[in-house]
Amino acid sequence: MIDVRLIRENIELVEENLRKRRSNISLNKLKELEDKRLKLLKEVEQDRAKRNDSSKKIGELMKAQKKDEAEKLKEEMKLFVESLNKKEEALSELEEAVNYEILFLPNMLSEDVPDGDDESANREIIKWGTPRTFNFEVKDHVDLATELGILDIERAVRMSKTRFSLMRGKGAALERALINFMLKKQTTENGYTEFIPPMLVNANAMRGTGQLPKFEEDLFKTTDDPSLYLIPTAEVPLTNMYREEILNESDLPVYATAYTPCFRSEAGSYGRDLRGLIRQHQFDKVELVKICTADTSQMEHDKMLKDAESILQALELPYRVVILSSGDIGNAAYKTYDLEVWLPSQNTYREISSVSNCWDYQARRMQTRVRRGGKTELVHTLNGSGIAVGRAWIAILENYQEEDGSIIVPEVLRPFTGFDKIEKVK
Repeated sequence: MIDVRLIRENIELVEENLRKRRSNISLNKLKELEDKRLKLLKEVEQDRAKRNDSSKKIGELMKAQKKDEAEKLKEEMKLFVESLNKKEEALSELEEAVNYEILFLPNMLSEDVPDGDDESANREIIKWGTPRTFNFEVKDHVDLATELGILDIERAVRMSKTRFSLMRGKGAALERALINFMLKKQTTENGYTEFIPPMLVNANAMRGTGQLPKFEEDLFKTTDDPSLYLIPTAEVPLTNMYREEILNESDLPVYATAYTPCFRSEAGSYGRDLRGLIRQHQFDKVELVKICTADTSQMEHDKMLKDAESILQALELPYRVVILSSGDIGNAAYKTYDLEVWLPSQNTYREISSVSNCWDYQARRMQTRVRRGGKTELVHTLNGSGIAVGRAWIAILENYQEEDGSIIVPEVLRPFTGFDKIEKVK
């Protein structure tokens, strides 16, 4: 969440941030609540001062052995104190209401985020590799995988519903190889510590990283009371590891990675990418999370981008990097780089990783701090895909396809697959 002091001292800046984000959030209710809070706070502070003065006077009367006057003043103050207690309760409720409204507000944006309505305003900053020229008609990943017998969408739908898939044979082995390759690279070369986190988390964890309360419809949850939520990304448990903790400066930076299945209802994306594995309810991802001090977060953000890029470069998959525009960036992000891999069947680049600096937005929600120089301050949190496994699987099939429909396995994956080619099973 953004700093409540910003709401109270410079709400115009918050309104401008919402405009840049093309957000339809209204601050009217928040302003109304804040006005009521300020008015009541003034009354409470005046009443507290009167109570304290009366308590002091009662003490002076008792000291002067004027017990009757002291008892009379005590009696007069009883109703006054009861009224003050009710006002304090109402003030506490107003403060909670203000904080709840702030939970819906998106993060402030970095000054170098491009201003624009949507993805068309994203700014390209890196392009790596040259898309392959094919001398035959390319197929998309669905046709390739179905003909090879490594993907069965029909049976997955029959046992579940649309946007689920069933991999088999060398298709499943390729997915597993990608997971193991990514984890090994991020842990042995890029300095991350691997975790195996819970895949069901509570509402506090979801609030901590910003999925709740705004995006509840995009989540799968249990019928428990209270509910547990299937994680949409390992960012949630990894970032929440230090919720409500004060870390020592020597503990930072934290570099964490995890492979997990991810679960998203995709409630707001009807009609998008219905064919194939681009947009699934369940998908695999290797996630990267960093927790660091404020003065190092921009540097750590750029380094995390390179960590994600290293996967695509090792797989020799052409890609580009864009800075997301103000109208396309995620709610919790201060600044985001998107890596987009080349898909020959679509003749375009498609997102395969988002690398975001969330500044102190999540840390404030989680109350995660670091002790520095005798003081405590909010940490900064960063997250990125290192990378989306299923989309890497798609990109390999499409970029490494041969005219006969077979798939050449990238050289770096062969020690993990045990084979160098995927051919149709006879």
